[in-house]
Amino acid sequence: MRTSIHGCSLQPSMCAGRRQPSSVSASATSLPRQIISAAKELHQQFALRIGDASSNALNYASQRLLDAFVGTIFTLSRQPLRPTEGNFAPVKEIGDMREIFDIAGEIPEDFPEGVYIRNGSNPLFGALHSSTSIFGKSHDIWVEGEGMLHALYFTKSKNNTWLIKYTNRYVQSDTFRVEKGLKKPCFLPASDGDPLAMLIADTLNILRFGKAFKNMSNTSVFEHAGRVFSAAENDNPHEIDLCSLGTLGSWNVDGGWKMPFTAHPKVIPGTGELVIFGFNLDAPFLTVGVVSADGNKLQQKVALELDRCTYCHEIGVTTMYNIILDSPLTINKERLLKGAPLIEFEKDSYARIGVMPRYGDANSTAWFYVQPFCTIHLVNCFEEEDEVVVRGFHVPGSIILGPRIKCNQGLTEECFSRLYEWRLNLKTRAVVGKYLTGKEVALEFPVMNDKYVGLPHKYAYAQVADSPANLAGGPGIVRPKFGGFAKFCLHEKEDATTKNKGQEDHIKVKYHHLARNQFCSGATFVPKVNGTNEDDGWIVSFVHDEGTNKSKVHIINTQTFEYDPIAKITLPQRVPYGFHGAFVSKMTLRRHYGFHRRLVSKAA
Repeated sequence: MRTSIHGCSLQPSMCAGRRQPSSVSASATSLPRQIISAAKELHQQFALRIGDASSNALNYASQRLLDAFVGTIFTLSRQPLRPTEGNFAPVKEIGDMREIFDIAGEIPEDFPEGVYIRNGSNPLFGALHSSTSIFGKSHDIWVEGEGMLHALYFTKSKNNTWLIKYTNRYVQSDTFRVEKGLKKPCFLPASDGDPLAMLIADTLNILRFGKAFKNMSNTSVFEHAGRVFSAAENDNPHEIDLCSLGTLGSWNVDGGWKMPFTAHPKVIPGTGELVIFGFNLDAPFLTVGVVSADGNKLQQKVALELDRCTYCHEIGVTTMYNIILDSPLTINKERLLKGAPLIEFEKDSYARIGVMPRYGDANSTAWFYVQPFCTIHLVNCFEEEDEVVVRGFHVPGSIILGPRIKCNQGLTEECFSRLYEWRLNLKTRAVVGKYLTGKEVALEFPVMNDKYVGLPHKYAYAQVADSPANLAGGPGIVRPKFGGFAKFCLHEKEDATTKNKGQEDHIKVKYHHLARNQFCSGATFVPKVNGTNEDDGWIVSFVHDEGTNKSKVHIINTQTFEYDPIAKITLPQRVPYGFHGAFVSKMTLRRHYGFHRRLVSKAA
């Protein structure tokens, strides 16, 4: 059980103190049935008050009573990092933009001007937290932590020389501002731990703040209609001023989308419209929307009428369809009342993939039943004659790390994923699925040339998990590290001389390995200016050296992928491991008036 589920709107509140509880229960499973029943009734009663808590704040006296109760019953403690997890520790904001002169190699002349920006978890108060109370223990999990943006600016001066600058800044969501103003953590951890403790923490957070979880906005960065947004799947994205990394405010598509919003929206090929979705713990469990190309209007919003809350992290698009993943990795608060996990892979349940016409609904969506799977990230989807092709990273079991998963054989098969392809025939309803890569490496965080999203493509890229490094810290929670990159040549078969006997037919994969104790995050593909081939461009990524404790940005030519980076840019401070990155070129920033002039003047 290792992911976070989030909810609603916010009202400010006082923070709790930290008094030692008088006693601690072992687990909700050992509580008498009548206590669990009472907790269920209490939770249902509180749920009826969510609307009041979010729109008409509880009166001051009630808030004081709730805060006093939390302060008396709950004790918060910082979660320590292991010696091997030093670069997961947060950093402070660096302040003014820093110009960079330490560059090994050369930045190509045809590299585009723009901003490479990456999002990630950076806990505001120095660490993630755990809570202990009479209800048990609950914990933050490693993907939580306030969002921090790290940005590297590539601009050219009047004499055509490169000016490189770096800065970082927190995404200032509503919950970030509340806790920063009060100078202490306020939300109770509710993502992991003893079921009853999680349930009570969830309920108290809703009563005090109008939502169960903080709005982290720590997962991804995307651009639409010349505007740049930070996103996480629990709330609306936040618009970012790219020159300062300042937070301009929450974006709800002119009031049309006030619900969870995916961290991976997709631009429709040809039209420039944006496909979005959000999932909820209560019905309707999944809603799909289409935003106009100019970003000003929500053109479609439809619930798909699923019968469960499936953990759906990403949506796919083709020219005509939206692709929906309905896997048996489900989220159900009712399980907490039975002492079971909030998030569970139901291995005996069904799995299916939905092909939804762009402006369709639940009735027009065609569902294809497949073998149970877990896919967090898709690579690409496209149409090919009568088929819809869906490619993503696939695990036959749960990808969520939990106490019952022991990664003692490496992360490849148990905890991470391989590239997989489904072919869904719209005429015959036949399904053909197969792995495209072998068991040698674990793969995640796919990227590609965005010009080919939703279209047939030849290439894609990913980060390669470093299993020995991930296991070096010992048993328990694994914070994944990635020791290199993979290039998928989807139109080429694996070399017969390197294929093992009896092995499936796999595609050709090229690798770019980092040096020992170096690990990457936030890789993205940057297309070459006036490039003609799909792989004309570079992989750009943050890379941290744990031996020197220095962070750099590597630029790798994707046509000479296995060679050394063509440039390494040393950053003025450590950059923690994070999640998704993006490159926003100057050409897409016409709405940011004076973007180039402002950056060049700052570099002068």
